[in-house]
Amino acid sequence: MVDRDTLAIPCAASPDRVDIYSGVARLSQTLWASRWRAEPLQQEVVVLIVHPTSNFLGHYALRPLAELGVDAVGLTTRFIGNDTSLTMEDCVVDIGAAIRHLRELGYRRVVLVGNSGGGGLAALYQSQAERPTITETPAGDPPDLTAADLPPADALVMAMAHPGRATVFTEYLDPAVVDEARPFDRDPELDMFDPRNGPAYSSEFVARYRAAQLARNRRITGWVREQLEWLRTESPATPEGTRIDNLPFVVHGTAADPRFLDLTLDPSDRQATTLWGHPWVANYQPATLGHLTILRAWLSQWSVDDSRANAPAELPHVSVPVQVVHGSADTAAFPSHASAMFDAITHDRRELIVIKGADHYFRGQPELAREMCEHIVRWARETG
Repeated sequence: MVDRDTLAIPCAASPDRVDIYSGVARLSQTLWASRWRAEPLQQEVVVLIVHPTSNFLGHYALRPLAELGVDAVGLTTRFIGNDTSLTMEDCVVDIGAAIRHLRELGYRRVVLVGNSGGGGLAALYQSQAERPTITETPAGDPPDLTAADLPPADALVMAMAHPGRATVFTEYLDPAVVDEARPFDRDPELDMFDPRNGPAYSSEFVARYRAAQLARNRRITGWVREQLEWLRTESPATPEGTRIDNLPFVVHGTAADPRFLDLTLDPSDRQATTLWGHPWVANYQPATLGHLTILRAWLSQWSVDDSRANAPAELPHVSVPVQVVHGSADTAAFPSHASAMFDAITHDRRELIVIKGADHYFRGQPELAREMCEHIVRWARETG
């Protein structure tokens, strides 16, 4: 028997910063989380599951974690359902508010679970909580994490996680899009959907493809910085001298990783598809990864050279135990992602778990989702 409630978590977000549309949400300065409570009630350990933007109030792991004897909390950051203006540094502040609130509720140990795109964020959070170094976002904006209240978690879990949004976004970015304003004018030499190139794809094609993906990400970053400088110095100003400091833009072609169609690349038990269906459709479908963004959020979230939410880069600075859980049929987080995170941990309090046959969301696989939860609960207790 388990019970659940909703937690209202005070958050230090400024109501004057228009980084989310809703004035109600900005003025409330409140984050929301769903807590599932174990029976009998306990205050020893709580598992906190995080992602930069996904709504985790109904996360599939909450009930089984509680049934297995630990309280479980699914957090929503201030950017719930809206990664257009998301900055990772603000998400770090939100996780800090959540962990602080859980400790005030009496929990003695907090296990921080970064699920999917939450992996890079959780690693960044713990790194900054243990040794804060970041004083501003890549665009030069608040928050200053060295002045923030960031209580460290007691253990980390990278659950069905990839290394970070900028990393996978670049691995998914379509290099055949050579004109950002004309997404269907494609370079056939860099087109993974052109049957003359594959699948299967040659090692030479994949090498050129990966280099072109990096180059496109960096071209967009260069353009973003040029736009920000123009806005700062030349954009029309009000009579009081106030200038617009941000603009939105569109990125086409964001689901074109050759691994989606060629199962010999990073081999696993996965199907040849994406989380959103066939990659050609997902590549242009607005609801998929990173199509809509703003200048400042691009640098923090999608720029491969600027985003700090990079698990392999941050995990070497983490001293607490870290568990990496990977599904062998995952179509979004690949075996090399799990290996890169595990290999980045510099101490021996680490564990790599492969759940045979599990896809990214455990669709139709409740027994495998429960298996992951059993590993997390065991890890939480063993590392206590």
